Amino acid sequence: MPVPKRRTGKAKKNMRRSHHALTKPNLIECPHCSEKILPHRVCPKCGYYKNRMVLNLEEE
Repeated sequence: MPVPKRRTGKAKKNMRRSHHALTKPNLIECPHCSEKILPHRVCPKCGYYKNRMVLNLEEE
């Protein structure tokens, strides 16, 4: 069974992990109610998707 001969240094470890950073979600504005939502999803506030009503949400 192969075993590493030397310990991986901090610099090499951090270079390997340079692509592991999290990215912010790409939020867009709902064209109907101007709420920030994820793209290609029904707006949880108004129930619209692509300028048509998909969910019938009652106003409180």
